[in-house]
Amino acid sequence: MKGETHTDLKARLEARALEEGFSKMGICAPDAVPGTAARLRAFLEAGRHGTMGWMAEREHWRGAPGALWPEARSVIMLAEVYTPGEDPRAVLELRDRAAVSVYAQGKDYHDLVKRRLKRLGRWLLDQTAGEEIKVFVDTAPVMEKPLAEAAGLGWQGKHTNLLSRELGNWFFLGSIFTTLDLPKDGAEVSHCGSCRACLTACPTDAFPAPYQLDARRCISYLTIEHRGPVAPELRARMGNRIYGCDDCLAACPWNKFAVAAKEIGYQPKVGAPELAELARLDDAAFRARFAGSPIKRIGRDRFVRNVLYAIGNSGEARLRAAAGALCADPDPVVADAAQWAISRLSGRDPA
Repeated sequence: MKGETHTDLKARLEARALEEGFSKMGICAPDAVPGTAARLRAFLEAGRHGTMGWMAEREHWRGAPGALWPEARSVIMLAEVYTPGEDPRAVLELRDRAAVSVYAQGKDYHDLVKRRLKRLGRWLLDQTAGEEIKVFVDTAPVMEKPLAEAAGLGWQGKHTNLLSRELGNWFFLGSIFTTLDLPKDGAEVSHCGSCRACLTACPTDAFPAPYQLDARRCISYLTIEHRGPVAPELRARMGNRIYGCDDCLAACPWNKFAVAAKEIGYQPKVGAPELAELARLDDAAFRARFAGSPIKRIGRDRFVRNVLYAIGNSGEARLRAAAGALCADPDPVVADAAQWAISRLSGRDPA
């Protein structure tokens, strides 16, 4: 718009972002997180990334966001809420049913957030001439949480997830890198105080210290990212959680300020299905069942492995048949999980 300042443009951009369905926007410089590289290096050197080798392979981009696209002058960070309608921990008491993380209950957020980012990005380009943008949602080597903190969206809590005084901690992050030099927001600071609710809520003690995570013990990592068998000492702690874990998020007191999700695509579709039903899924049935869901990306074998651990933890003797049908599964990890489940349900030491 002729005669418009970048401050005016930022105000219109924020209004447009809210119209698109985002809940909050902030802007920082690509180099606004100078301590990220050192923290990431310490995390990797300690081996706390587990088998996520891609974190180390693209460390130089994650540690220095400006290196991802040197021409970028601003990073527009956006939050999109997916707040659950009820406490997700209630399903943990239903031992014969599966607990699925809130974020994976509906459609794949990667698709929904990226679509919204692209629309907002196109609008921004229409307001300017000769500028460029790149949009990112989680899959690129972008450290969204430190950038969002630098942009004032919230702060990384003791569970390492982002918190907001206005939104709680149930929200996704998306970013738009741009060559536009837009006015920057001030960074947010921690408001966790002496609270340790998220740390004590973790079923597997995945937090060595406040603000530190050891992914190798995190149920979200174990059920989604980790290939192969899960360490026996952690299987029993997984309970009936077959895809992700919400315990540390649900425990946060700042969620009393959480707002309802606007995107209908985040409405629960998966629910709390019976473990016996899920154990019967072959590859084709799994793909059909979870089409359009983030669950689909882990594949049938890893998914059924998780289901069998949950069956072993259920205490339901009637589920032995579901596990027994998989003791000769072509995938050795699935077969191992089935045998472990039967041993546990039979009262024998699975070790």
